[in-house]
Amino acid sequence: MLEGAKSMGAGAATIASAGAAIDIGNVFSSLIHSMARNPSLAKQSFGYAILGFALTEAIASFAPMMSFLISSVF
Repeated sequence: MLEGAKSMGAGAATIASAGAAIDIGNVFSSLIHSMARNPSLAKQSFGYAILGFALTEAIASFAPMMSFLISSVF
């Protein structure tokens, strides 16, 4: 029973990876749209997009960490 619960918890923790992939796509899609609308702000927009990418990727890196933590420690 405990092993099944651990497997379900580890699987649920990895669902965040799919959400992170969608969010990264949204970040760069918005970057392309903003550069097409106002090319003069391309450098500033790119900096903001990289910041958004890094923060989203940090959340995506926590998902496997939590999965391993659930499956090995608990």
